[in-house]
Amino acid sequence: MREPPVVAFTVDLEPDCPPFLSGFRGMERGAPALLDLLAERHVPATFFTTGDVANRFPAVIERVVRDGHELACHGMTHRAFTSLDADTARTEIEESAAILRRFAPVTSFRAPYLRFPPAYVELLEDCAFTLDSSQAKYKLAYYRDRSPTRIARIPASVTSSVLRLPAVARGVYLRALSNPVVLFVHPWEFVDLRRAQLRFDCRFKTGDVALACVGDVLRGYTARGARFVRMRELEPSRSS
Repeated sequence: MREPPVVAFTVDLEPDCPPFLSGFRGMERGAPALLDLLAERHVPATFFTTGDVANRFPAVIERVVRDGHELACHGMTHRAFTSLDADTARTEIEESAAILRRFAPVTSFRAPYLRFPPAYVELLEDCAFTLDSSQAKYKLAYYRDRSPTRIARIPASVTSSVLRLPAVARGVYLRALSNPVVLFVHPWEFVDLRRAQLRFDCRFKTGDVALACVGDVLRGYTARGARFVRMRELEPSRSS
């Protein structure tokens, strides 16, 4: 008999659908709607947040913390770390951490686009991060990068658009995932972008229907006896 799922539901708080759109409609409209849903379902989550977003929307960040979610770091500007030299990467990490730690203790990190050079992991160690979720099981880099580190590295299990698939296909996909299951979404997915000039996977079933899909996912995991956790709870020292 399979053990019940251990699910970390995570959110990347960032600008709208980068690099295709600018603006923060997701933060203005999508994030509050998602926070309402998580409160209704009593699901704790982890919010990987850019320093820029925290500066622009402090009330949203205060609600994230007040609602009992984990506040985590997503860099400063949402630039890809693969495009940054080491000094600039260090500045991105240090500046964003300093801003976010004004709201709450922050020990988890995720790089934008789930792309993070292995050589930069030590920058996280230097900045007192203890967990990194910049890898993804559906990307080849996860299987190539086995650099030793003191930081717990917990990859994302599946790309966010999978949660918007038709229920039958989505269910088959999610049931195949192994523990811990790390899901993620973006606030802009809960804004109707179906007519925007975007890649299909970024615009299909966005808006209210995307929020309904997430609700169905959370209900499905609850029915399976899932334990919902914050990312920091997946660190070996905390889960043992």
